Amino acid sequence: MPLAGPLWLIGCGNMGGAMLERWIADGVDPASVTVVTRSPRGVPAGVTHATSIPEGPPAVVVLAVKPQQLDQVVPDLAPGIAGAGLLVSILAGVDEAALAARFDVRAIVRAMPNLPVAIGQGVVTLHSHGADDKARMIAAGLMAPLGLVEWIEDAALFDAVTALSGCGPGFVFRFIDALAAAGAALGLPADQAQRLAIATVRGSATMAADADASPATLADRVASPGGSTRQGLNVLDDGDALKRLMAATLAAAERRNAELAAAAR
Repeated sequence: MPLAGPLWLIGCGNMGGAMLERWIADGVDPASVTVVTRSPRGVPAGVTHATSIPEGPPAVVVLAVKPQQLDQVVPDLAPGIAGAGLLVSILAGVDEAALAARFDVRAIVRAMPNLPVAIGQGVVTLHSHGADDKARMIAAGLMAPLGLVEWIEDAALFDAVTALSGCGPGFVFRFIDALAAAGAALGLPADQAQRLAIATVRGSATMAADADASPATLADRVASPGGSTRQGLNVLDDGDALKRLMAATLAAAERRNAELAAAAR
């Protein structure tokens, strides 16, 4: 996506680095990007790296530090980006009002990417109540190479989507590990059980994405009455055991998001 001016990436950890790699692969001019981190780090060829805030303001700022580091970067960053056209923040739990109180920019968009953006198959949820159509278009275009992009209009739901799609890969990885461990417990070699579990989840997810039916319907379709799949599903469905477990898991993540938001205020 062509940018109307310089892009600054503030922080370049796992998520920031993954986003940067995808942008470059999608055709963003490396010369238009400056990565700012507190210590030296490798960046893609052509990208500028700085350990202090350069002269600005840039056209777009992507804030990708840890939420707990927000107030550490504000004293240096805020003057440098004053008047910038767009601030995109991926800080979990830090709401738009908290960002607006710290940074004098023309538009703010919150974004929640998840880890599969590294392979262009992630999910990015976006929210803004103050950005105009142009700023929203720029934010959505910037995120498009990363995977599925969805806007949410109610800021109160941002903690929920963070718990679902932002934290979700961690929960899926844990499920894969548990599926593999269960296979190993039945006698399969552990490495083989892991390969089978990964391939099973990958294929099932692809099928669910392309299907014309809900995942619940697909589960019932592969479960013959009295068959082995049905017997296993009976365990997961007993008292809605799996649904209750996932509800508790997401609720815990959502509560933590709310705690981070309160701390940022």
